[in-house]
Amino acid sequence: MTPQRVLRKGWLLGILLAAPFMAQADATIANVATPSIHASLGASGAALELVIGGYLIAFAVLLITGARLGQSHGYRRVFLLGVGTFTLASLLCGLAPSPLLLVLARILQGTGAALMFPQTLTGIQLNFAGDKRKRAIGLYAIALSTGAVVGQILGGALISANIAGSQWRAIFLINIPAGVAVIVAALRYLPADSPRTAQRLDLPGVAALSAALLLIVLPLVLGRSAGWPAWAWICLAASVPVCALFLAAERRVTSRGGSPLVNVQVLARPAICWALLTLLTATGTYYALLFTLAQYLQQGLGDSPLISGLALVPWVAAFGLAGQLVRRLPPRLAPLTPAAGCLLLATAYSAISIMLLTGRHAQVVLVVLLGVGGLGLGIQFSALIRHLTTAVPAEYAADISGVSTTTLQIGAAIGVAAFGTLYLSLIPHQGSGPATHAFALPPPP
Repeated sequence: MTPQRVLRKGWLLGILLAAPFMAQADATIANVATPSIHASLGASGAALELVIGGYLIAFAVLLITGARLGQSHGYRRVFLLGVGTFTLASLLCGLAPSPLLLVLARILQGTGAALMFPQTLTGIQLNFAGDKRKRAIGLYAIALSTGAVVGQILGGALISANIAGSQWRAIFLINIPAGVAVIVAALRYLPADSPRTAQRLDLPGVAALSAALLLIVLPLVLGRSAGWPAWAWICLAASVPVCALFLAAERRVTSRGGSPLVNVQVLARPAICWALLTLLTATGTYYALLFTLAQYLQQGLGDSPLISGLALVPWVAAFGLAGQLVRRLPPRLAPLTPAAGCLLLATAYSAISIMLLTGRHAQVVLVVLLGVGGLGLGIQFSALIRHLTTAVPAEYAADISGVSTTTLQIGAAIGVAAFGTLYLSLIPHQGSGPATHAFALPPPP
């Protein structure tokens, strides 16, 4: 490969990785802005929940549809559409004069994220092979993990800086130059979409899947703060028959020779199904950690949002290192790698619990153990994504991309809902003692 081609591949990968980084950053960046939004717009508690939850709900519900649109209309075209929508929505967020318009702009921003995010894994699977794909997946893992943490750190820093009196608006307006730069670079470096036969989008499948995911994600995102009302449990119960309806509809489309939204037969393979379940469980604990650690350090120990974000830097660094380690392992160790990562992650969680429950609150030790946990999750994540992208032919790239990214978001919603509810229920009053006990007690799933 010529140096010019290597450089072009590097640009291609960097552009693709901008999508998960920006999408994950904006999933968390608004968390630290809610007090400022409340003071500026007079937003109610419910509106503030929707500023955060509206983005997450639209994001999670539309990921699989976004992946399928990339397959039917070209991943480059849908990537550009997604980044453009995300950038425009960020501008609308930054200029929003009322809570209602801010919520609507956040839903549009989540829609843009759902269009651009799955094109990254599809683009990696279509443009990289062998060792280059392993390296790309390792960097994909870094983009995912750093995006969520950088969102929290950058959000706190921008609000504290109050640039030109912008307060919370700067956290959205910063996306505009970034989004424009990604669009310009994508127009130059992303290869043109290959000619393809026009395929009709499986609209009944889109409707059924969107309804099923909405019934799952909506109560998980908003139910905790609302005290788990009856509607949340009704939605979760109703999601079961709707999911069954979706699966039946997809099998019917396949049997008629059509193009289903999701190829159920491919995902039903044990090697794929179990990998997705493991991915959901382990990564869900990471997003739960983001929430509970921020609560523990800020409300329990009185640290600033910036300090609580920086505490996760060792986790992110170790997570990124893990991807580079996994791609250098010999193939004979590949089947053992995910289990080894899970074991290391569980060991780190257990060590943190033991340390805190025995009365030792040294934050230096906590940070070191977080690094060990990040290494464990990074090993498991990189190995599973590598497995998922090589276990099926490239023609199923959209299926793997859409379902795996949706799995991550559902795992995040479940983790935050379950662990967040448990953590907050264990704190009868403010103080470092109750907060330390609550943070140490919940075991990893």
